[in-house]
Amino acid sequence: MNGLLHSLHRRVLPLPSHPGRICSPWSARCLATPSGSINPGTVGPFQVFDRRAKRLQKDRAARAENGDQSRLVDYVRNEVADVMIERLQDIKRQFGNVLDLGSGPGHLTKLIDPEMVSKVTMVDLSHHTLHRDPKDEFEVQVERQQMDEEQLMSSILRDSQDAVVSCLSMHWINDLPGMLVQIREVLKPDGVFLGALFGGETLFELRSSLQLAEMEREGGISPRISPMTQTQDMSNLMGRAGFSLLTVDIDEVKISYPSMWELLEDLKAMGESNAVIGRRHFIPRDTLIAASAIYEALHGAEDGTVPATFQVIYVIGWKPSPTQPKALDRGTGKTNLRDIL
Repeated sequence: MNGLLHSLHRRVLPLPSHPGRICSPWSARCLATPSGSINPGTVGPFQVFDRRAKRLQKDRAARAENGDQSRLVDYVRNEVADVMIERLQDIKRQFGNVLDLGSGPGHLTKLIDPEMVSKVTMVDLSHHTLHRDPKDEFEVQVERQQMDEEQLMSSILRDSQDAVVSCLSMHWINDLPGMLVQIREVLKPDGVFLGALFGGETLFELRSSLQLAEMEREGGISPRISPMTQTQDMSNLMGRAGFSLLTVDIDEVKISYPSMWELLEDLKAMGESNAVIGRRHFIPRDTLIAASAIYEALHGAEDGTVPATFQVIYVIGWKPSPTQPKALDRGTGKTNLRDIL
């Protein structure tokens, strides 16, 4: 994609050059309700995503051209990993064990300083994604475990991690409240969780264009795009999961593509194709052509490119501990706010 324009909140990222092909669109995070243990690959009352299909998508993406194709589309995750490592570095303490949940090939782990962290355990659903990059690309000691993140406590001991980080993987978790509870359980007291996941405004340009095209050409909307988590949802869920000292904020990464086709191609190479249960596995070509025309008409820029918005929700939460600072009881303050103002 030579000449591709990138409008980012913090910096401009170069994008690789490759042709576009037709592929299924990406579906982001769905807010699931709490449930018990879910058997991966089966349809249950709280399942929205097909975890087996998601694993196969990520495996295929990591294997394509020996991983070279997926490396070309690391730009969004690398940008978010840069933001997350800055926040981790702001915590002035030495971490013994850190769990990178849904690590992928290690976008965040590659940035971790060995002087700050002794060991990182990388966990991911996809074996090929997890082992895409060699160990010599990591400065810190790493251990890789291929497992379904939804079954975290089946392999990770309770109270064993000083920190848990997750960079853009939790939008595919069926039981997000249950996942947050598991994260809290594997943390040591006063351990910290730093996460980033795609929010509700992610790819709104693509979603609206596909919906209008399907209504026009097919007379209805198929389950291609799932509901996504909002900022207020994450605040509530983090509190319900038992985290304290919460911080939740949002950011946006905006990227310009030559057309919708290049966007779809990149999403496929990222392993971010649709994995909603009950999805249609084929999009008629005339529907895609109509969606591309609608995308350009509604959102196209004067230079002929089309924008794609990735909204990122960042969360920080701490496992409660008696050593943490606590707010004073009501009425114990000694300074009147009127004196300060």
